[in-house]
Amino acid sequence: MSDVNPVPTSASTLLGMRVVDSAGHPCGRVTEFAVDLSRDATHIAGFVLGLRSKGKMRSTFLPVDQVLVPRRADKVLRTGSKPTTYTETDDLLLLDRDLLDQQIIDVDGRKVVRVNDVNLTWERADQSNEAKGLRIDEVEVGLRGASRRLLKGVSAQAVEAVSSKFPSRAIPWDFVDLIDRDPARRVRLRIEQDKLSRMHPSDIAAILEELAPAEREAIFTSLPEETAAETLEEVEPKMQKALLQGLDSERAADIIEEMDPGAAADLLSELSDEESEAILEEMEPEERQDVEDLLEFSANSAAGRMTTDFVGVALGATVADAIEVLRAFDGDADTITEIYLTGEEEHLKGVVALPRLLLAAPDRSLAELSEWRIVSCTLKASDNEVAELFDKYNLRSLPVVDHHGHIAGVIHAEQVIAQLREG
Repeated sequence: MSDVNPVPTSASTLLGMRVVDSAGHPCGRVTEFAVDLSRDATHIAGFVLGLRSKGKMRSTFLPVDQVLVPRRADKVLRTGSKPTTYTETDDLLLLDRDLLDQQIIDVDGRKVVRVNDVNLTWERADQSNEAKGLRIDEVEVGLRGASRRLLKGVSAQAVEAVSSKFPSRAIPWDFVDLIDRDPARRVRLRIEQDKLSRMHPSDIAAILEELAPAEREAIFTSLPEETAAETLEEVEPKMQKALLQGLDSERAADIIEEMDPGAAADLLSELSDEESEAILEEMEPEERQDVEDLLEFSANSAAGRMTTDFVGVALGATVADAIEVLRAFDGDADTITEIYLTGEEEHLKGVVALPRLLLAAPDRSLAELSEWRIVSCTLKASDNEVAELFDKYNLRSLPVVDHHGHIAGVIHAEQVIAQLREG
């Protein structure tokens, strides 16, 4: 009876191995491993075989389930089927071309690494020796994988004896995000953008900084708009500009609309007038107006640092009213630390800290919860003046008012931290 336990192997072990039919006639050598990401991203669909005939190299395709699981000492793969014609296409992921010796993103370790080998496992069909599948388990990024590649062609036992002396540095396949220089192909192959999207924008930004421009652009272009916007706010200004210039105006506008208006204005101010205007023209009227208003101010003033995304309610509102306004807020909810009370003509009249709001009864008047000693600054306040106010009063956010006393925007602590880092 055949051993039904899974049999480990690796891409470097199988690459170049001869394949023969049941009569021992050559079918070719393994030149590639084809993965159909749209159907099963965790298994090899089949082998691409190369066979020289009449002085020319001919490629054929052999599904994995038509191969017998090799024993450790075997130097050939055996099949009872005839390989079919293979036509090269960009719709498949090919391990040797697209993965081996290529950079990938380790989404668990949040870094960019280079692949030296791929660990695979043969899965048997029931009690027979026929292959049910060839599973992709891990990618090797350390010396063990590198030694296997260097010793390609040597017997499996000799390779194992040498490579086992090195510690394994492997990344589970589930934590791998591939890098493709062609954004369209990356999307078409459904390469796991959602893995990146689940990462913190700061980690994505750090990964982008490790990549060459072409790879960086491909990754950034494939991100969902909201994730791209959050990531864009985390990278340094020079890279922000380069990433935005790599997009068409419509796509850039969609991402800018998801950004904090203040950050969006800062970014557009770094572009040429023509580039900035082309993006603004593609934006929705309301978002465009918010950004255009902020573009009028100096980037080093309170007005240039503030965001117009804040929650303001009428002076006579209740806690229940404020909660409804919060639910309808379409800005970044993570930045909300306070609710601002406004009187006639939108004059700033009070500030309610979010914890006090959440702990109060729904029918409680916000005026009763308000802090009346309001700390604010003018539109023209300098960066130093703003930082001093945050330090002196231990603020979480600072309302910015115009010369009529109307609240124009809010500066959050994270914006002050960013400003201090720039300095």
